[in-house]
Amino acid sequence: MSALLVEGLGKSYAPDRPAAVDGLDFDLPRGATWGLLGGNGAGKTTTIAMLLGILMPTRERIIALGHDMARDRFAALARMNFSSPYIALPARISVRENLRVYGHLYGVPRLEKRISELSEQMQLGEFLDRPAGELSAGQKTRAVLAKALINHPDLLLLDEPTASLDPDTADWVRTRLEEYRAAHGAAILLASHNMAEVERLCGHVLMLKQGRLVDQGAPAELVARYGRGDLEQVFLDIARGTAA
Repeated sequence: MSALLVEGLGKSYAPDRPAAVDGLDFDLPRGATWGLLGGNGAGKTTTIAMLLGILMPTRERIIALGHDMARDRFAALARMNFSSPYIALPARISVRENLRVYGHLYGVPRLEKRISELSEQMQLGEFLDRPAGELSAGQKTRAVLAKALINHPDLLLLDEPTASLDPDTADWVRTRLEEYRAAHGAAILLASHNMAEVERLCGHVLMLKQGRLVDQGAPAELVARYGRGDLEQVFLDIARGTAA
C-alpha cells in the first residue's frame, strides 16, 4: 500500500560540488501524512521538484502510486498534485478561470460541478471571479489549495503550505488538509519549517541535512530520542549539529 517509494534519489549539479540530494530512501504509505524537514539548503524543495518531474534526478528509483516515474510518469502525475505559496496562479485571470484551466489539464470530469464543490469547501465564493493577482495572502493560499485538489489527488506534495499566513488562516488550511486526507485516503508529503504544524499533521517525519536523510520517525519518537521538549528543539539540534 505504498503511495510513494523512493530509492537512492540523488541530484548533483556539478561534479565538483556536493550533491543537493544524496541517496534519499523512503516509503510513504497511502493515507499517511509525512513531513519532509530540514534547514534552508537541506534539499527539500529539490526533492519535491524531482518527485514532480520538474527536475531530472542524477540517479533514482521513484514509484508513485504504483507507477515507475522513469517509464510511466504521466499516469502517476494525473493522480498527483502540488501546492506552494511561492508559486502564484496566473494573476490576470480569475480564480474560477484558473481552476478551469487546471481542471482541463487534468481532464477532470464534470468540471463546473467540481469547481462549485471546491468553492464551497475552500470558501472561495467572495473572490471566485476576481483576478488571482488581486487576492490577499490568505485568499491566494485558499485558491492555490483548491487548485491542488482539483483532480482529487491520491498523492499531494506540499511546500510550506501555510507560510506567511496568520494563525487563524493557517489553522483553517491545516484543518482542510486533515479533512481531505481522512475523506479520500490520500497520502501527503509536507515540507515545512513550522514544527507545530508538523507535529499536528504528520505521523512520521524525514529529517534532511545537506541533502542526506539523517534521521526519521514519529514526532514523539524523535522528541524522546533526542531528549528534547518538542520537535523544534530536535530540528535545531540536527540543523546545528549539536545532537548528542
